[in-house]
This record gives sequence, structure tokens and C-alpha cells, in this order.
Amino acid sequence: MKRFSLPSDAPDDRDLLTALLAHPEFRDTYDGAGVWLEPRHGQWWSDRITPDTYLAVDEATATGVISSWAAADGAGVPADLDERLHEAVYTPIRQATSWYALGDLPDDAHHDYGPLHIEFHELVLVDRRTGVLTLLVAADD
Repeated sequence: MKRFSLPSDAPDDRDLLTALLAHPEFRDTYDGAGVWLEPRHGQWWSDRITPDTYLAVDEATATGVISSWAAADGAGVPADLDERLHEAVYTPIRQATSWYALGDLPDDAHHDYGPLHIEFHELVLVDRRTGVLTLLVAADD
């Protein structure tokens, strides 16, 4: 999760997504390498991602993305992990005022060593009440 403060006069959500895409912290492959100078995001070239790539979703869909990913092995989510997910992930999802999921990208959007993740799920949570935008990535490689 990466959190960004919103200005008190935060623009509309589309402009917030545009600002997020331009932020240096967006260039992260989520494979432990950290932020890149090259335009990579997850397994994609970041310049192939636009505000229109994000789909507006509701709270239930956002929660379902994470809960399905966490339980993907079919063994269920251990109680301690489930508790941490509720505190760190589901609470910000519940408190958000709008939710966006990264949509499908074409195969040619993969960068030169992607795809590197087995699963990659991304949500953007906008919470105008607390003035926070959260970039939430759930991935495994």
C-alpha cells in the first residue's frame, strides 16, 4: 500500500488518477526491486496505463478482489492474516469514498521482463473525508 495526501481542494477523481500515474512512486514493479527510473509499473510499461484504464468499482467489488486473492490457494486465510487484512486493507476500503480497479491491459503493454507476477491486482482508493489516496497492490510472483 502506498498512501498519498490529498490537498484540501482535491480535484476530481480522474485528475487524481492522472497525478498518481505521474508520481515517481508509481514506477514500482512490486517484485522487491523498488521504484524504477524506467517507466515500469507491475508487469507493464507505466506509460500504457491511463486514467481510463481504471474501472470504477464499488466497495464490495474492491473487498472481493483482495479476499479472493488472499484465499486463492483454497486453504482459507489464517486467522492472524485475516485480522491484519481487516485492519490494514479492508478498513481503508470500507472508509473510501470511491474505488477504482486496474482494468485489463493488452499483452503488448508488458514491459521487457514482464509478466513477472502470477497474480497482480490493483486498487486505487480515494478517501475524501480523510484526504488520502491509497494505491493498493496485491501480487505474487
